[in-house]
Amino acid sequence: MTQDTPASPTVLTVVNAVVIPMADGVDWFRGWFTVGDDGTITAMGEGALPAALESIGGGQVLDVKGAFVAPGFISAHSHIFTSGMRGMTPGDNLYGWVGEQSTFVSGADAEDIYWFTLHGCLDFLGNGVTAAYNFTDSRVVGKYDAETDTREIYEVRPEEYLFRQIDAARDAGLRTMNSIRLDSEFQPGDEAFEVFARAVEYVKRSVPPELDLGASVFGAVQWSASKQAARDEVKAMDAHGIGNQAHFLETSEALDQQREKFRWYEEAGALRPGFLFGHFVHPDAYMSRVAAEKGAGMVWQPTSNGRLGSGVADIPRYRDLRMPIGIGLDDQSCTDVSDPFQNLRIGAYTQRAVAQDASIVMPRDMLRMHTLGSAEALGLQVAARIGSLEVGKLADFLVVDPVSPDTGPVWDVYAHYAFAMGLRNLKKVFVGGRLVSEEGVSTHPLAERASTELHSRVREVAARAASRSTERLAW
Repeated sequence: MTQDTPASPTVLTVVNAVVIPMADGVDWFRGWFTVGDDGTITAMGEGALPAALESIGGGQVLDVKGAFVAPGFISAHSHIFTSGMRGMTPGDNLYGWVGEQSTFVSGADAEDIYWFTLHGCLDFLGNGVTAAYNFTDSRVVGKYDAETDTREIYEVRPEEYLFRQIDAARDAGLRTMNSIRLDSEFQPGDEAFEVFARAVEYVKRSVPPELDLGASVFGAVQWSASKQAARDEVKAMDAHGIGNQAHFLETSEALDQQREKFRWYEEAGALRPGFLFGHFVHPDAYMSRVAAEKGAGMVWQPTSNGRLGSGVADIPRYRDLRMPIGIGLDDQSCTDVSDPFQNLRIGAYTQRAVAQDASIVMPRDMLRMHTLGSAEALGLQVAARIGSLEVGKLADFLVVDPVSPDTGPVWDVYAHYAFAMGLRNLKKVFVGGRLVSEEGVSTHPLAERASTELHSRVREVAARAASRSTERLAW
């Protein structure tokens, strides 16, 4: 746990902290750590800062005065462009909500989606989410009909629409795995694969390595009409050596159709380490067992599953099957507040209510799934860089103060952090040792403009979407 001499020049030293490392086999401790100029943790230890390090000096010293210091949250399943859609369709289940959201977004262009995404990324960072798996919005403009299991296509937008979402996450400074949809059903010949390859290359070329968590396939077989879609996704996975996260069995609506498509993935050879099922609320016993045996994992969205009436994922069963499990905030339009502390509580409390067992998911379990567990679900290379506070890992951390406002004595560190803390206690957010938010206010130079752009552009997009819808009806 302790390294006495930092390996690179120190730019930040955190002292007087209740450190919650979330590293396996390491408990919380009162102590300190240093951050080097490369943004990684260079040394850490219990107690007071050693005199040898104190005498070296260099950089800022941050005395957190006994506050909790924990890893930044990781949202392993996110749609960040939805930051201007909170409160949308408050009484709809998944398909009704998707329909309204898709209708609205049909009016957006590349610059609209850039500012929507930038605002959403800054919102994540301000709430303590320092890394995310982001499903970029598809270039295909259309509407899904659950009853007929078909999608009506209106147009395919320019590639810039996709690239500007990648730009926004980069510009915000959010560590991101960019998920790209392979729209092979709607583009001729090899065009979809060529676009996908250009997007993967664009991520590598335009996103700094320290922010780039890689690319992924945006699994869309749930919305597809042909088995070929699963085979095409596997082709893209193999061609680029990347994973896939598929929205799957999220809702009880059209459940037979959804379950049939599990076979499509199974037959295509998609189930493997690096393949993730987003949501996975309604699989049968066979699906759960086979997915686990093949090394596939799942990502759980407790808040959005509750908001959309989707159901409660069987997390104890997945843990028994040793499936990798991550946690996501999904998006602002179906969580409304992208609050990871709330996500922890809703997750734990719903599991306990369903099981009628208050010990079924403990606070440390929940916190691990939303930090290191999410990093592991996204891949070992990701987990080697983020998810816990350890020497050599990136210094993405939160300062959370249990006495501002005062929440009383701390009986159990993990329980207090997971159950009693909230955004009101979140004082500072650091990414790579750099302050990105303080007291809920972003330090980003574009934060104020992002808010202004979001408000004005949402109105314009809504008006364009309504006009387009009227034109289609008239036609």
